[in-house]
Amino acid sequence: MDLDAVRTAVAAADTGRFQDAADALALTQQAVSKRIAALERALGVRLFARTPRGVTLTVDGQAFLPHARELLRVAARAEAAVRPGRRALRVDVLSRRIAPAGALQDFHRRHPDVELDVVALTADVDGAVAAVEAGTIDATFHAVPRPLPASIAADHALDDPHQLLVGPRHPLADAAAVTPADLVGHPIRMPGLAPGTEWATYYDELAAAFGLTIDVRGPVFGYEVFHAEIAESAELATLVGEGSRYLWPDRYDLRRIPLRDPAPVYPMSLIRRTDNRHPGLARLREHLAAHRREVPDAWLPSWVSRAGSAAAAGRR
Repeated sequence: MDLDAVRTAVAAADTGRFQDAADALALTQQAVSKRIAALERALGVRLFARTPRGVTLTVDGQAFLPHARELLRVAARAEAAVRPGRRALRVDVLSRRIAPAGALQDFHRRHPDVELDVVALTADVDGAVAAVEAGTIDATFHAVPRPLPASIAADHALDDPHQLLVGPRHPLADAAAVTPADLVGHPIRMPGLAPGTEWATYYDELAAAFGLTIDVRGPVFGYEVFHAEIAESAELATLVGEGSRYLWPDRYDLRRIPLRDPAPVYPMSLIRRTDNRHPGLARLREHLAAHRREVPDAWLPSWVSRAGSAAAAGRR
């Protein structure tokens, strides 16, 4: 059903004259007559009867009018639901425990008027990019170690320095800071690090750069179990982001030790469609650019300039 014709019929019913409906809709009277005639043909009934003073609704027109008004209300709600700025900005943070979730929370504190829908898809970069392409989400935070489709852009959004997480009996437990060289000979446990993901790509390059051992063996039972194992062990260690938020019992006495000289940094980009005009997305990009912290003496993987800053600069 032609919604413009329905809108014209409602205007004619409200004003009682085709000319007044034409004035209200910025149309000619001829255009109003044609629209209503086409609607009547489509419905197979007459909606209006002409009188010396204008038009009145027929019995069928009176039956049609309330449904026509509801059609227009539903259409307006449908349009508002997808119009940029009229719906919540949907952003994937991968996990609510890591740095992107904190960055998005900071954005919300500073811009409470931007309605957010925060999701955690737990997908790798390929799955997240597919969700952005499909319009399931407006944006996602991921490292980007490989080229993106032409319709997708990535803004280098935040750098998350690493910390060493160990229990109180680990040889490095009492260090104020450690260097990557200090980790040689101390295996870094990263269970569940699937080959081919952006995480595996990053840690493969990190290990090669500093001669580290990244141990990915074993099943994944969740953070809580892993933290308990680290607390009880004199050998287990893992890496966590400085911006990550984990909780464990005080009795674990786990230590988060900064890495320095250089500071390995996990780079996160905000991935989005180039044609997404949601005003909240523009404001999020501005916020991230203004508050992105440069990490002194940072070590970044070789693909950052290509997949992060360069990609963002090349596709605005």
